[in-house]
Amino acid sequence: IMNASITPITMPKFGLAMTEGKLAGWMVRPGATVRAGDDLADIETSKITNAYESPAAGVLRRQVAQEGEMLAVGALIGVLADADTSDADIDAFIAQFNAEFSAGAAESADDTPPEPSVIDVKGRALRVLDIGHGDGDPIVLIHGFGGDIGNWLFNHAALASNRRVIAFDLPGHGGSGKDVGPGSLEFFSSVVVDLLDTLGIERAHLVAHSLGGGVALTTVKNAPSRVASLALLAPAGLGPDINMAFIDGFITADRQKTLIPVLSYLVHDKGLIGRKMADDVLRYKRLDGAVDALRQVAAANFADGRQTDNLRPVLESVPPTLVIWGKDDEILPSSHAADLPDAITVEILPDTGHMPQMERSEEVNGKIRTFLAR
Repeated sequence: IMNASITPITMPKFGLAMTEGKLAGWMVRPGATVRAGDDLADIETSKITNAYESPAAGVLRRQVAQEGEMLAVGALIGVLADADTSDADIDAFIAQFNAEFSAGAAESADDTPPEPSVIDVKGRALRVLDIGHGDGDPIVLIHGFGGDIGNWLFNHAALASNRRVIAFDLPGHGGSGKDVGPGSLEFFSSVVVDLLDTLGIERAHLVAHSLGGGVALTTVKNAPSRVASLALLAPAGLGPDINMAFIDGFITADRQKTLIPVLSYLVHDKGLIGRKMADDVLRYKRLDGAVDALRQVAAANFADGRQTDNLRPVLESVPPTLVIWGKDDEILPSSHAADLPDAITVEILPDTGHMPQMERSEEVNGKIRTFLAR
């Protein structure tokens, strides 16, 4: 739009499925000078609250959106400009931007994000989101306890820029069937192999978080020829410790007030956990069979408040493996990443909790892309 000295600040698209966001709070007052990369505002999505970094340097001349306002991705939320740009120019810019955005919104309504679908995997209903294409082996994303494909909101599209990437909900989770059988890592691993068979995938890179990391390691143990590499984020199975206050609280909390403190264990910066995230989890837990499934998984994997499976021996003969851990993980301690075999690349991220793929999404995506390129 017309004036080169004016930079629009628009509602960012933090992930594939994000169509709107809430301006949770401004961090900069009108009239303040900002540098590119400075935090301008907090944006709340259905999964997590994220800081919006300034796309350019300039003066924040206008806050177009108010705190608490829900806006479509791409909508104008503020304006950066030089101090000598006139108010009249800024008013004209805002009016023109909003007019063009409204007109464009009608046209791009067909530009809907890809939707997950529920597919039959050897008699089980699994919710799958399958995007991207390329010549290399595909990536399969495996979430952790109580998670779903939404845990990869900030990673899925970024990793799919040049290869096929498949996220799915483990049985008992998200939109998949709620039967978890024994609920063990062995069981979930067999489902991963069934999914690869169903999708006609010979070998995949497994990018896996938490309990999903234990599932990925078990898959290497049982079906090594199917795994091209492992990128494990705070994986289960590398030590006995587990924060049972999180596991038990996640299962039993039945309202926002009791659930938000439990979800806060997931991240280093507690401000990331919003009410929308809690509502999302509560909605899932009201699904028929969901809480029973969680109980079964917890009983199989964390009996007596310790992790049941010791998967360290698997690491002696794995395909190329990257381990990423938040130094301040309050659920699975980062000390579990100590003394791993030399062949394994270990990255410990400071000021990061149990969800590095959300808390440090760009950094984690970059590390995984670099690792896969090798």
